[in-house]
Amino acid sequence: MDRKHTLLHTPEGVRDLYGKEYARTLRVCEQLMRSIGLYGYEPIQTPTYEFFDVFSKEVGTTPSRELFKFFDRENNTLVLRPDITPSIARCAAKYFMEDAGSLRFCYQGSVFCNISSLQGKLSEAMQVGAELIGENSVYADAEILAMTIDALQSAGLQDFQLSIGNVEYFNGICEEAGLTGEDREILRQYIADKNPIAAGEFLAELPIPAKNREQLLALSNSFFERELTDHLTGLCQRAKDAINHLRTIREVLSQYGMDRYVSFDLGLMSKHTYYTGIVFRAYTLGVGSPIAKGGRYDSLLGHFGKEAPSTGFVILVDELMEALDRQKCEIEVPEAPVVIEYHDSRKEYSAALSEALKLRKSGRPVILSPVRTEGVIS
Repeated sequence: MDRKHTLLHTPEGVRDLYGKEYARTLRVCEQLMRSIGLYGYEPIQTPTYEFFDVFSKEVGTTPSRELFKFFDRENNTLVLRPDITPSIARCAAKYFMEDAGSLRFCYQGSVFCNISSLQGKLSEAMQVGAELIGENSVYADAEILAMTIDALQSAGLQDFQLSIGNVEYFNGICEEAGLTGEDREILRQYIADKNPIAAGEFLAELPIPAKNREQLLALSNSFFERELTDHLTGLCQRAKDAINHLRTIREVLSQYGMDRYVSFDLGLMSKHTYYTGIVFRAYTLGVGSPIAKGGRYDSLLGHFGKEAPSTGFVILVDELMEALDRQKCEIEVPEAPVVIEYHDSRKEYSAALSEALKLRKSGRPVILSPVRTEGVIS
């Protein structure tokens, strides 16, 4: 392939978005942002790239091998953001933590992940999300979940389900079992991958009480539940508190009239280890991966020098658009432009321009076009 031909194509993992497809995407993003704004969240924009340390292993975000890295003139390592939440945490810690009360931010932007195309994912993806900083309550968690549901509905989606877990359930059992460090992280990954065989083999080698081994193995094979029943017997207090928190969230969401969208999965984990409480994902028909996800991350801002409880969510716009297409949901897009043609004379052009200005003032898009005769502009 010669160089000129190569320049007509995009690199692996990215694509062009244009025409009606792009108009529909913009419309959906607009609807999502409007819905989030009704909860009092203010738009924020953070840089497309940051210092590497904002997304370091210690922060608990995307693994280093999946980052797009480059250097500035001072030889600092920079990365294209793989996740917007740490950027907002950094920004909030720098500019807003002297403010009294809670902070509510919403955003729209691209994230970048250096992954193989064999995974079926784009390297650049559009996200719309929100973060609530400074509130540590079941009501704050419920607000984030309700806002996710409202936003998805505003985009035209009706048939979906939020699966909610709580990492404190896993943490409580691990604490009681004396499981820490690398062993705990390996097991967390097996549970996140829903791999009961690997989890079972790994747990069999660990010197932990049989009761805790059974509880942890059950997490690797857990799936959606409408009710959290029969889970409190034999649990440590930390794990009990995690379940009771989820039950209270359901009660609050019933006040929103949204509890029918909720199910539970105590084995739900995220690849981002900065989550400290609830975690959730939204699923719908026709799409194998989540269309939204989020959770509580009370320790994240501490990496940037300011402690503050926080919770948030992100809607994965590409996956949402796929779901809307598969479910044949209608998306309103701007009406097609009116085409006003004119011949090459000042008088006719002036009349066409006058009409175009009038229509544009009324809100109609207009294309002024010279008349074409047999493929030639006259």
